Amino acid sequence: MACGRILKPFWTLAHRWRAQTAIFLIAIAPLAAEAADYAGPLFDAHLHYNEEAWNGSVGPHSPADVLARMQRNGVKAIVANSRPNDGTKALASLAQTHQAGVTVVPFIRLYRNRADYDGWFRDETIYEMVQAEFARGVTGAQAGPYKGIGEFHLYDSANANGPVAKKLMQFAEKNQLAILAHVDDVAIDLLMAHAPGARLIWAHTGIGGAPVARVDALLARYPALMGELSYRPGLTCDSGKLCPEWRALLLKYPGRFMIGSDTWVNQRWQYYDELMKGYRVWLGDLPPDVARKIGWDNGAGLFGVK
Repeated sequence: MACGRILKPFWTLAHRWRAQTAIFLIAIAPLAAEAADYAGPLFDAHLHYNEEAWNGSVGPHSPADVLARMQRNGVKAIVANSRPNDGTKALASLAQTHQAGVTVVPFIRLYRNRADYDGWFRDETIYEMVQAEFARGVTGAQAGPYKGIGEFHLYDSANANGPVAKKLMQFAEKNQLAILAHVDDVAIDLLMAHAPGARLIWAHTGIGGAPVARVDALLARYPALMGELSYRPGLTCDSGKLCPEWRALLLKYPGRFMIGSDTWVNQRWQYYDELMKGYRVWLGDLPPDVARKIGWDNGAGLFGVK
């Protein structure tokens, strides 16, 4: 009995300690969630280095500037597509790109200038330019040959049946080139009809906001279709976290999505840090293996980047 009286205060203290510990863990839970942002490497699968950023002699964003932005954000590889293609070739060929630890995956862009946006799908000179660029290739040991075509835009999905659009899809399929296409969901079906085996990357996964159910159906229909997530409406909700239906879709297809900066205007370069931070926040809302796939593995695997 005396032993029981002696031990009772210690049991009381133990229960109090457990209760205090539980309260402490509940209190720090939000901090732990905040600290769980994805910390691995990033593959920027949609990057432009256009002439207004740097034209080889003047511009607000020199190669040193843009490479520093990639480096401090843990961006280890990029899909570069630029207007004109000189910007991509510059990044691919510079020794400082390699020194920054950035691998360039070069794509042939269809636009020599802004006037090409509207009628490329029926312009035979565009097709000739793509063939010439492909044959010429890219200087730079780490870049190697061109790996894709795009980004291109179709503001009217019916133009996916334009003669040059059809030939470019078939050219890409034949030469095992990926395609980066800024199109709606209807155009996905039309483009894939021209080249069923093509590796199509859907820029923004439908910037017009195709319903998640429609995105799901297209991914199921076309096993080689990939979604790139810049500018995607409805992707994130409170505190920059994934909206529930998008989180569910990413968990269903963890091997089918990539991220991108879409530096189509200089303002996007100015906010590059914030863009990459935003990705790290919502990637941290996913299981670590899924976050790694979307943040890095899917792009690296698609293009053989080590």
